[in-house]
Amino acid sequence: MTEAVFRETAADPRTQAVPLAHLSIELGHLYMEDFEAGPERLRQHFAQVRPWVDAARAAAAARAGGKRPRVSTCFLIDDYFTRFSSPAELVPLLLAEADRAGLVIDYLARESGCAVAGKVPVAEAVAGRIVESPPPGSYGLRPPAAQTGWLANGERSPVARAPQAMKKAAVWQPPTETAARRHSVFLDVELWSDDPDGHRTWSCPFLAAVWQLARLGLLRNEGEPVFVPQPPTDRGFPDDWDELPPLIRLNPRADPFAAYRTCSVLPNRFLPVEHAVRVILDQTEVDRGALRQVAERSAREDVAVPDSVADRVSYVFYAGS
Repeated sequence: MTEAVFRETAADPRTQAVPLAHLSIELGHLYMEDFEAGPERLRQHFAQVRPWVDAARAAAAARAGGKRPRVSTCFLIDDYFTRFSSPAELVPLLLAEADRAGLVIDYLARESGCAVAGKVPVAEAVAGRIVESPPPGSYGLRPPAAQTGWLANGERSPVARAPQAMKKAAVWQPPTETAARRHSVFLDVELWSDDPDGHRTWSCPFLAAVWQLARLGLLRNEGEPVFVPQPPTDRGFPDDWDELPPLIRLNPRADPFAAYRTCSVLPNRFLPVEHAVRVILDQTEVDRGALRQVAERSAREDVAVPDSVADRVSYVFYAGS
């Protein structure tokens, strides 16, 4: 005799899949002072970006094994740390200068959307998924990142303490990187800061890590994708940044926003920030359903995708302002 088993449908969490390109190329991640410098600054940026975009496309084609690679482009505007001008004024300028360099921006994103997208507290949710990697030989003396807002890629130097009577002071020890190769490159990353009123400001590296997870199609909220591209309205771009969706699809013929791999072409002043991004990604427990979907689809398409999320991210840093 077979017994029937009844289960709540809600007991089986469903992770909604997202379309995936082979590569997401970030054409820029500039701040308001870059826009304030005028069209010439944007012109210089895109002129330096163009050759590397061509190289990234060629590399994607080589990995695709003769098939047409799906490649999308994106651009991130900082409206989180500072507000300058308006979307109605800046976005057309941005698109015009990209077009002048022979580039097409498929998707435009607001950095504030990496903190809160609609009603979803994205940054807070990602922060809750941080699982620190304890350095070998550590004894839990370091407060957790959830308490301090700091995340390291190894063991910090011990805090100097006054010696007890008849005891010597502790000898200084250097910080050590957990996965060091002969010598350590130790990094301690500030994830956020809280002001006296309790308002939390997320750091640039942490929001950049959220941005990378979004581009890799690995962010979910109760199983639903967090960043869903929205088309521009018939009225054009608004005068207020808060009226602009977190992610806009500017090119209706664009390949999907999310991708198996990402490549960001950035000024070299972003190098320290992106080093910090890797430290954060290496210690973030990504949604397992989303990871499984990417693995299953890449296997069906015979596309090689690194197991490490951080290894799916690549960069080109160009010299300049």
